[in-house]
Amino acid sequence: MSAFDLTHHFLIAMPGMADPHFAGTLTYVCEHNDDGALGIVVNRPTDMTMASLFRQINIELDASDLAERPVMFGGPVQTDRGFVLHRPVGKWQSSLSVREGVSLTTSRDILEACAAGQGPHEMIVSLGYAGWTAGQLEQEMVANAWLSVQADPQILFDAPYGERVDRALALLGIELGSLSEEAGHA
Repeated sequence: MSAFDLTHHFLIAMPGMADPHFAGTLTYVCEHNDDGALGIVVNRPTDMTMASLFRQINIELDASDLAERPVMFGGPVQTDRGFVLHRPVGKWQSSLSVREGVSLTTSRDILEACAAGQGPHEMIVSLGYAGWTAGQLEQEMVANAWLSVQADPQILFDAPYGERVDRALALLGIELGSLSEEAGHA
């Protein structure tokens, strides 16, 4: 097992984040182990709505409350593939149970249930994910690319997208303006 496990943590991109895919992002870590890590960016909506996504994948959307919700940019890996971060867990064909009743599902059955108004009410639908190879996330943490904090499902599912980074920082008692782009190590 990794020296530290960031599963069910938020990664808050530091102001000096050079990678444009992650600058200004809040990423939810779904899995972190000796093989690497997988997460979903949770504060970057795309121009695509759920209605247009469902049209593209030929699922009729009956649940009109979903139609105008944005599909999120989940990360730069497999951007042609959908990921549903949700709670409660449920019984879906392909799910990874994270913690505190949060799951990541990649199977079509959850989207069909959502379209019919029978899916989880708390969910983020994204295209793509963020992935790190073995030891890569740990190296980025040492290089001061990220701050981490235990995830709060209320921030994950209820906070407005534009406030998620600030609310995650507040869990640490920090304001964004107080962070420096310079890394410092004692």
